[in-house]
Amino acid sequence: MTNWRWWICSLLFIATTVNYLDRQVLSLTYKEFIAPEFHWTDADYGTITSLFSIFYAIACLFAGKFVDWMGTKKGYLIAIGVWSLGAVMHAGCGVATTWFVDGIDSVEALRAVEAGSNVALAISTVSVYLFLLCRGILALGESGNFPAAIKTTAEYFPKKDRAFATSIFNAGASVGALAAPLLIPPLAKHLGWEWAFIIIGGLGFLWMFLWQFMYDKPEKSSHVNEAELEYIHQDDAEVATASVDTDEKSIPFMRCFTFKQTWSFIVGKFLTDGVWWFFLFWAPAYFQDQFNAPASSPLGQGLIFTLYAIVTVVSLFGGYLPKLFVEKKGMHPYNGRMLAMLIFAFFPLVALAAQPLGAYSPWWPAILIGIAGAGHQAWSANIFSTVGDMFPKSTIASITGIGAMAGGIGSMIIQKVAGNLFTYAEGQGAAFHFMGFEGKPAGYFIMFCFCGLAYLTGWIIMKVLVPKYEPVEA
Repeated sequence: MTNWRWWICSLLFIATTVNYLDRQVLSLTYKEFIAPEFHWTDADYGTITSLFSIFYAIACLFAGKFVDWMGTKKGYLIAIGVWSLGAVMHAGCGVATTWFVDGIDSVEALRAVEAGSNVALAISTVSVYLFLLCRGILALGESGNFPAAIKTTAEYFPKKDRAFATSIFNAGASVGALAAPLLIPPLAKHLGWEWAFIIIGGLGFLWMFLWQFMYDKPEKSSHVNEAELEYIHQDDAEVATASVDTDEKSIPFMRCFTFKQTWSFIVGKFLTDGVWWFFLFWAPAYFQDQFNAPASSPLGQGLIFTLYAIVTVVSLFGGYLPKLFVEKKGMHPYNGRMLAMLIFAFFPLVALAAQPLGAYSPWWPAILIGIAGAGHQAWSANIFSTVGDMFPKSTIASITGIGAMAGGIGSMIIQKVAGNLFTYAEGQGAAFHFMGFEGKPAGYFIMFCFCGLAYLTGWIIMKVLVPKYEPVEA
């Protein structure tokens, strides 16, 4: 039997790694390089990250249907091309700001403006709008990543292997976040923050060449033999002929919202996606605010690297656990997945101790947030696979897009609340307190409490909506 499916899975892994590298450039350059140049506050940054999330959410609503319509190959190519363009465009925001602010004739002059002045306010306002334009294009392209990747997984893997394959490509999010602190701050420090966006954004264009020449549907691929094709389609009724019905009926888009299985997926994504994005967007700022560890410093790089190293290593087990339940315990794939998700829903609870233990060492928050993040990635691999369990292949990308939309909306709310909360708490100082913490540390503790409890809440609601395996018929 050939193993071409794992080469395709490796391409999905690379695309997801690039996806998260592109998202991380802003968070790793914001506090140290961009905020001083454009005179941003945490509220400005929160506005940008929250609106990115809502742009992403809206785009996701249509991205899945777009991928189903265009097909996996063309849909993925267009998606990564658009998001790579958006990533590179960030580099021009400094020059573009000088065009719209009177009296500023160079990028160097932006930083020299007196903080709190009317000119500084004009610079921050204009630059926020410019970054939002770039983030909107980035979000539009990135919204196609997971619908296309999940659809590819459903095409190339039987149900019992999909969570494991998903956990492998989904680990790209962790690896991207792991590589980011080692790559992005040094690029920004030595070449300028603009080059960090250009170099990292350009990686997506290289991936497009690999995808163009390596991907085709398994039944059309010259790299997949009959034995592998039979293995891939072992769940299908027509195993003997190792074929799939290419004219499989698709579920109308609006009808998708009539199924409780869709709402189960929506709830699970809405409550939990924002937690991962909160850690992704705010961890570098947190380490700088709380422990004076900028992302370009050895301590800052070490803390972020440790956090995502834990996420990367532990989260890989997330896809293997349901496979173990199915093969060793004889459980149904969906039941094994839900049991695994319950186990991983307990992991983020350790985030409740991150702020208290941070009083002893900054390494404690890095370790505990890493464990919480690993729980999210393991959860994410399995919740994506529940779509393939319950919906026909022709509708998988659409349902995935709907869930990603819900996750984007949840993230938008969390990012906006976090940015405003941190700015308010910092301004109030000792007058703002929560469970023994004052000022901005109290704000971070509030956010960690929500993050810790989100997954168990989500799992309970999902279980109430879909208490047992019920596949959806087209």
